[in-house]
Amino acid sequence: MNERLIHTPEGVRDIYNSECARKNRLTARLKAVLGQFGYHDIQTPSFEFFDIFNQDKSVPSNQMYKFFDREGNTLVLRPDITPSIARAVSKYFQDETFPMRFSYTGNVFINNSSLQGRMKESTQMGAELINDRSVDADAEMTALAVCMLRASGLNEFQIDVGHVGFFKGLIEEAGIDPETEQKLRERIENKNYFGVEELTDNEALIRLPKLFGSGDILAQAEGLTENPTALSALSRLKALYDILGAYGLQKYVTFDLGMLTEYDYYTGIIFRGYTYGTGEEVVQGGRYDDLLQKFGKSAPAVGLAVRVDQLLTALIRQKLTDAQAETDVLLLYPASNRPEAIRLATILRDNGRSVQLTLFAPDMKAADYTDYARRFHIREILSVNPDGSTSKIEVTEGGQP
Repeated sequence: MNERLIHTPEGVRDIYNSECARKNRLTARLKAVLGQFGYHDIQTPSFEFFDIFNQDKSVPSNQMYKFFDREGNTLVLRPDITPSIARAVSKYFQDETFPMRFSYTGNVFINNSSLQGRMKESTQMGAELINDRSVDADAEMTALAVCMLRASGLNEFQIDVGHVGFFKGLIEEAGIDPETEQKLRERIENKNYFGVEELTDNEALIRLPKLFGSGDILAQAEGLTENPTALSALSRLKALYDILGAYGLQKYVTFDLGMLTEYDYYTGIIFRGYTYGTGEEVVQGGRYDDLLQKFGKSAPAVGLAVRVDQLLTALIRQKLTDAQAETDVLLLYPASNRPEAIRLATILRDNGRSVQLTLFAPDMKAADYTDYARRFHIREILSVNPDGSTSKIEVTEGGQP
């Protein structure tokens, strides 16, 4: 056998047994919150035309998995789901003007450099609120992010909120050229204070990497600029913070006015959620009022994406998940009692139990079955005896590993 055939390519991996069960339980909890907020499921294809994702240059072309169809069209495995949602909504809801709420679960594919140590395939769960440009929609999306993280089991996390308009306004005010702006973006995002000073003497831009903290930071920022775009962004963030107070969620939110993003389609608020146990954000999102226009529908929008794999990693490292039994009962039976075993399994399943029916193997002992139950997180073992009676074989530690 070719040993290479049993291995996965670099950047992807198999998920099985308890980890897969944990992931499924996590996505179920997250999905329940989306339902509570009134979001409706939508599914888009795993691959689309290359131009769907190439318009905003949010993901570099060389990081997309590209291939061709029979007609020679360039296709890509989706590196981001939001543009797919924007395309679908523009196609099917062209004339709808009322707010629309959509949620999704799917995998994205980004051909990262192997030196980055990131997975090339990952799972996202997200929400998109279309046709609502109000700050109330921004607040709902931020509150949804908080509620999803709380439902996941996290106790300690923080949502950092920024606004792309604040940086844009400061750049306008300082008269920064595009090339210098790009360098500033990189240094501000990396909190490279001295690097920023090398590129500009504008006080607001120099202080921007340090404008991080509670609601008080917004008042400090107001004194640094007279630009209308920047001041409008600060006013929006103040209103957002007030509404989050009505939700009772202000304690989860801090402001990071130096937050920038690689996604060019964001036009307003942006946010990222962080917790212990992973160096990457576990949720991200923001407002993108111009994206749907590229597909023919003029509509404001705001959305979020939970990075399920990073969130699960954080939960495991914080010991906030458990290896629950994946099967309630392993039901053993001899061939002579097959009908009785099937009837019993049917009764148990009709009563909500999960049951594995397994024929007795002559060379197996009770200890072999209990070891198997522990490995595969089976709660208990029932045995159908030759006389038709049943007996229970104890599984130590309740079927836990």
